[in-house]
Amino acid sequence: MLNPLCSMLAQIVQESRLAGRNLSRHIRRSLLALLTISFGVTCYLLAGGFIHWVLEKTRDAAIYSQLGHLQITRPAYFQVGIADPYNHLLPDDASFIEDIELADAISTISSRLVFTGLLSKDERTISFAGEGIDPEKEAPLALAINIIEGVNLTESGSSSAILGKGLAANAEIKPGDTIVLLATTADGSFNAVELSVAGLFASTVKAYDDVTLRVPLEIAQSLVRVEGATSVAVLLSETWQTQKVVDILQGVLDPSDFEVTAWWQLAEHYHKTVELFSRQVGVVKSLIAAIVVLSIMNTLSMTVAERTGEIGTAMALGVRSSGILRLFLLEGVMIGVLGGLIGLSVGTALAILISYFGIPMPPAPGMTEGYVGEIWVSARLATDALFLALSATLLASVIPAWRASRLNIVDALRHQR
Repeated sequence: MLNPLCSMLAQIVQESRLAGRNLSRHIRRSLLALLTISFGVTCYLLAGGFIHWVLEKTRDAAIYSQLGHLQITRPAYFQVGIADPYNHLLPDDASFIEDIELADAISTISSRLVFTGLLSKDERTISFAGEGIDPEKEAPLALAINIIEGVNLTESGSSSAILGKGLAANAEIKPGDTIVLLATTADGSFNAVELSVAGLFASTVKAYDDVTLRVPLEIAQSLVRVEGATSVAVLLSETWQTQKVVDILQGVLDPSDFEVTAWWQLAEHYHKTVELFSRQVGVVKSLIAAIVVLSIMNTLSMTVAERTGEIGTAMALGVRSSGILRLFLLEGVMIGVLGGLIGLSVGTALAILISYFGIPMPPAPGMTEGYVGEIWVSARLATDALFLALSATLLASVIPAWRASRLNIVDALRHQR
């Protein structure tokens, strides 16, 4: 059993050495093939690394601006409860979560109360969407909501509010102004409260900033005359724990009273971004694969044509067609592996260099602020790039290798004589 295995390994080593020598005989052609593969891999790494960074940042923006890692609501709240929030209220102390043994996984628990109404300043009145929050507990959940003027609720008095940049612009409001909020209460009557504007904020979503204001939870409850919250946002220590915590909570909480929703079920903008960029990566990958396949196929076809006489001599000396086939396939694989490793090294170095200086980007559709992009080359992306180089060169080698193995010995020996 051991002898056949050793013999097979020795044959592979011998054929690999011969393939390497054949590649070194045509150094210019081999270098051109390596350059083509490494260039394709480098481009794929840079494009894929930038898209990977964008998706990671889009995910974090969704989690740390509005959603948290998961939200707990009454059943069907996101389907029908948004239009009738006061009939889908939760306890505002979140004790039903804090009693569950998840202290290591959960970082922050924050209750929220959504409400709508009219905002008035002097003679100007505009509609708004409000959020009642606990400023201290909400702070870790709102890292992507940046105060651009004034201060946050954690640094202001209890009778204050922060407004989205777009909402403030539409109502011509600035920090320090006094505003009046008018809302419909849970029993259908009207109530109003006078607040001072502590600051203005900008998130990653323009539509959110154009209509939203935030106030302390007690102010919101007093305004609409309810006790409780419409949702409880939960921030975890690590994003990868989301599904695990969701499963635990769904197993512990009564599904007739509570619904647990993960962030990706609420992040519509994130899903659209993933879908768009996935298509773009697919197009880039297809183009690079096509270029590599055509280039390597042309290179090996020329090699077969030039070495037809040698192939005929090898066959006349007893080398089987399968041996000729393996030899040319090995040459293609060696070019693919070496070109992939060179492209991976160059692409990773360029990604680090470009990320150091940053890529200035304008605001994306639906966003309010521009950003400085980076390129992240993950282990998965690097593996995918190497697989792309290897699979493309192997595919390109099949037809030339098959033609070489099917040559007629007599015709091959007479070639170019």
